[in-house]
Amino acid sequence: MTAVTMTAPAGAGRRTGAGTGQLAGTWPLLRLALRRDRIIMPLWVIVLGGSFSSVAKSISSLYGTDAQRAELAASMNGNSSLRAMYGPVFSDSVGGLVSWRMIAFGSALAAVMSLVVVVRHTREEEETGRQEMLSSAMVGRRAPLTAALLAAVIANAALALVIVAGMAGSGAGGAGAVAIASAVAGVGVLFACTAAIAAQFTESARLAKGLTAAVIGAAFVLKAAGDSAVDDGSSVFTWLSPVGWAENVRPYADERWWVLLVIAGAVAVQCAAAYALAGRRDVGMSFLAARPGPARGRISTAFGLAVRLQRGALLGWTVSFAAVGVVFGGLTGAAADLVGDNEKTREIFERMGGQAGLTDAFLASMVSVLGTVAALYIVSSVLRPHGEETAGLAEPVLAGGVGRIGWAAGHLLIAFGGAALIMVAGGLGLATGYGHELPAVLGASLVQLPAIWLLGGVTVLLYGALPRAATAAWGAVGICLALGWIGPALDLPQPVMDLSPFTHLPKLPGAGMEWGPVALLTALAVALTAGGLAALRRRDMLN
Repeated sequence: MTAVTMTAPAGAGRRTGAGTGQLAGTWPLLRLALRRDRIIMPLWVIVLGGSFSSVAKSISSLYGTDAQRAELAASMNGNSSLRAMYGPVFSDSVGGLVSWRMIAFGSALAAVMSLVVVVRHTREEEETGRQEMLSSAMVGRRAPLTAALLAAVIANAALALVIVAGMAGSGAGGAGAVAIASAVAGVGVLFACTAAIAAQFTESARLAKGLTAAVIGAAFVLKAAGDSAVDDGSSVFTWLSPVGWAENVRPYADERWWVLLVIAGAVAVQCAAAYALAGRRDVGMSFLAARPGPARGRISTAFGLAVRLQRGALLGWTVSFAAVGVVFGGLTGAAADLVGDNEKTREIFERMGGQAGLTDAFLASMVSVLGTVAALYIVSSVLRPHGEETAGLAEPVLAGGVGRIGWAAGHLLIAFGGAALIMVAGGLGLATGYGHELPAVLGASLVQLPAIWLLGGVTVLLYGALPRAATAAWGAVGICLALGWIGPALDLPQPVMDLSPFTHLPKLPGAGMEWGPVALLTALAVALTAGGLAALRRRDMLN
């Protein structure tokens, strides 16, 4: 693509000032972004924001007395395993327990929402060539970035309003509701700026998302490491993490409003960096340019090309799963102490991990978490051909002696085989951290594959039959994540939980192996994948 400098039309700076000229066209681009996100953005806001009030109602039902909530808070703060996952409990009120249960995961999910919005309306627009077309009109150099960031701010502001309204409706309103909503939304805006910076450094929207997601993951790991060490959120590792900043706002526990200024300062610094970088490059270019290489050796085949394009992401996922598995495995030994004698909390873990012993239930729930997260990998990997197609990179490959099925099959082998590889890495990490039950834990990890492959098959079908709606596969994964992480705590009806393919898998280790659901899910995955490839073979390529 020809590099085009994003400048306003001649004289724009003289008419409206240099700063205004660089922002020319911001409002039309913002309206366009909000129109394009008119479905997915409200879904994110409603589902994520509504989960806070749902957890509040669940806690009120499960722990109706002050004594029960105090016992729960004491047992959670006394165990490093659960502190690593959720953080310390600063207040045993209903609102305080909602903050403990939701603020870390809510902040991380708000960050994911923000990175999707920002990258979609910056780097993805440039990668597909649409931004170059828009820049031929009266669009300032920094207008696309401004519009994307404003869209992310609007999404997070709406999320904050939904959280405040939901918490007030559940009886846990007041200053604590404003604090928890501000912390979650603030972290969301912070990572929107992180995504904006990543979009300046890479020519690929997929890589920009991956880099930002890696930063979010690192922030969560730092928070977990800090919280496992101390029970008051004062660890240096916790304070190195924006997710740790959110929990240290301490909603419903003598709120620390000044921590929000730390988040605001980080937003200002990253926003300034993104704007400075955006002003120093041309449309479609980046500071880390892709390096073309000769097509020889293993790159001379469609599969070799797929390996070359996806090996970095696969390596990163594999190493991350192994490391996270070791951490989760190290927490397993204290699983029996997580809940003490509280039967209702025990029931939550058993709904996540089956009805066996609590240690096996904990292992099964951790394996299930790894499985649902691995679904993100397979969707991202399956959608790589979609990115190649929309960027115009697929047609030169298909113009040679490579057929569509062979071209797509190379990527699908990496996607489906890579999912198996990262689950093996996660299982080995779990067993290593726990120090026991290697065959059982590894087998439990592999049992997650049919559900992961099924979501991969759904993605293949969407890409092959409805390529313009292929990104809807992320919505399917989001539903599975929500059901797997929040559903057990809310004790959702079984028909709702059954919407996730992971619900139908045997809860290993501990429970008995059931081959019927595994075989059925695998067969469905094969059928969906075959249907998607057949549709891809018949349809026109995207222009």
